This record gives sequence, structure tokens and C-alpha cells, in this order.
Amino acid sequence: MKIKHVEAIALDMQLDEVFKGGTYQVVSRPTIVTRIHLENGIIGETYGGDEFHTQKEIVQVMREHFAPLLCGQDVRDFQRLWETMFNHNLDLGNRGLHQLDMHPRGIIMQAISCLDNAMWDARGKLYGTPVYKLLGGVRDRVPVISIGGYYPKDGGDPLKAIADEVTMVRESGCMGIKMKVGRVSLEEDLARVRAARQAGGKDFVITVDANQGWDPLDAVKFCVAMENTDLGVRWMEEPIKWYDQTDGLMLLATKTTIPINVGQGEISGRACRDLITKGGVSILNLDCTLCGGITEWQRVAGMAKMMNVEMAHHEEPQVAIHLMAANPHALYVEIFANHKRDPLLWELPEDFPRIENGYMAVPQEPGLGIRLKPEVIERYCID
Repeated sequence: MKIKHVEAIALDMQLDEVFKGGTYQVVSRPTIVTRIHLENGIIGETYGGDEFHTQKEIVQVMREHFAPLLCGQDVRDFQRLWETMFNHNLDLGNRGLHQLDMHPRGIIMQAISCLDNAMWDARGKLYGTPVYKLLGGVRDRVPVISIGGYYPKDGGDPLKAIADEVTMVRESGCMGIKMKVGRVSLEEDLARVRAARQAGGKDFVITVDANQGWDPLDAVKFCVAMENTDLGVRWMEEPIKWYDQTDGLMLLATKTTIPINVGQGEISGRACRDLITKGGVSILNLDCTLCGGITEWQRVAGMAKMMNVEMAHHEEPQVAIHLMAANPHALYVEIFANHKRDPLLWELPEDFPRIENGYMAVPQEPGLGIRLKPEVIERYCID
């Protein structure tokens, strides 16, 4: 039952294209493979995270600070082990200034996330049970949507691009798309959403994601316009700029009936509490590779259910599928149907994901149920 050894392996894969969202662009797919070796021979293994700025620092924290805390400990004691890491007094150049110290704390929380998720894989293998069964076991398949709708290259027709992508997403087996907005004018983005609805049809799920691109008044204008044109948008994600994440969100929530979905960049459960109580949000899109792993994600999910807030998960389907399957108020698992956007998903795991008729099957093998290909890890290892 005891932890013998911890591995942290940094990977990075350059993408063939540049993908532009509302406020950012993506040029590579980094991640961290984490292995937890138990004394009885069981190995908990998973991958997660796409941090390219501080990947080296995250791995260093895992190896030098948290691995010594975990080795020799009983892997079953997930609450105690999580609190041990979270309360470890680790100074990464802290300033004692809240906003400036969010950067080093983000490094720490991502390190905790990697280790916590791998330990859950080890626990599932120890008990011979899929992780989603350990967490609640609500369903064995989860509806799946594709993240997409990135802005086309200069000179490309944005309306044709989104219409063509919606067709591709449907053909890939997904039941909907989460499309990017926030980079161009409100009118241009509204036309893109309209084109997506026309291409997808009435039953196609459309969500929109501004990546914190607007001030509150522009977000209100956009949501009201979508309602007035009856586009049937399932949610509006990350609409408000970073500096107005409570009052700005609450203002928007009072002006639209479209559910507001936020939280993918939060690194603590308490921040999610504030989004619910002070921001009036309807959905939390929390990411267990950022917030402290499955342990903290499940704590937030329990709080959200008591407050009538639904749960989503930002990307990372290799872990998220178990969380979506374990909670009755969880929504869709997210993938990139365009293989060029997340090639690791289609290269690194064996026999995953399995998608059919809009649903992803939950792996039934013990733990997270996903075996990683060692040759792919070796190919993209940057350590």
C-alpha cells in the first residue's frame, strides 16, 4: 500500500498549426506524465496539464519537494496526503503579495494535481475498480463535445470555416462544439455562431467561449443578441476579463438567461466558492490538472451540487471522463476532434478515447483504465 517511488516526466509536442482563440494562441502541446510506484508493484500512471511556461518548475517541485513527503506513505490516505502537500510551506520566491504570488502557487497546485491524479489511478488498481466507481459511479458513458471554432488564418472565410468544422465535429461522433469568440467584433462573432447553428442543426450542442475577452457590458450585448436571435446556446464560457471575475459576472448573470460557465483557470476550491456566491455562475468548468487533482475537484463538485451549480471539465478527457461519469450534475467531456490541436490524445493512450453516437465510453479497467505508450513518452520527452 505504501508509495515507494515517484516519477515526473515532461513532454512537449510542437503543433503543425497555430490555433488562435479569443485572447491567446496555441503552438505546442506540453504535458507531464506522472507515475506513482507502490511497494507491492502497482504503478499509478496518468498524464495531464498543458503548461508550457513553468513546466520545468512544476516537475522540479514534484521531484524535490513532494516526492519525499509521499514516499513511505499509505496511498489510500488521499485526504491526508493531499493536505500534507497543500500545507507544505514551500517558498518559490513568494512576495507576500496576493496577486503576484498566484504564479508560484499555480506551480504548486499543478504539481499537486499531477501527483493526486496518479495516486487515484494507483488506488483504483489497488482495489481492482475504475476510478469513477470509487467516486460514485453514476453512468458508464458521457456525452462528448469538441473544443474548436478557432479563428482561421488571415484571408480565410470565417463563416465557411466554422460551418465546415461543425460538419467535421458531427462526423467525428461528437454531439456538439465549444467554439471560440472574443477576438473579433461582436457582430462578426455573432455571425459565426449563427453559421455554426445553421450548419449543425437544431439538435447540435453549441457553447461559446470568450476566454475572458470582454468587459461586462460587451458580454451583456453579446448574450442578449444570442438570445434575441434564438441561437440555442448551451452556455457562455469565460466571458469577462480577468480583473472583474465576481461583480462583472454577477452583472451578466442578471441580464441573460444563458448559463454562465467559468472556473477553468481557478487553482483552488475556495476561488470556485467565490465564483458561485459572488459571481452568480451556473456552471463550473474546473480543471483537475490545475486545481489540485481529483481530490479537490470532487470537493468542489459536492459543494456545487448543494448550490444547484452544474459541473463541467476543461479538456483532459483521460481523467475528466471519470469525473463526469461519477457526478449526476456533470455535463460533457471535452476533446479536440481536430487531431492537430491535441495530437497527444490520439497518440499517447492505448485504445482511448472510444466515441460513438455522441458519447464517450468510460474505461472499465482498474484505475483510470488508460495505458500510456512508452515509445510515445520517449519520443516527446524533453527532460
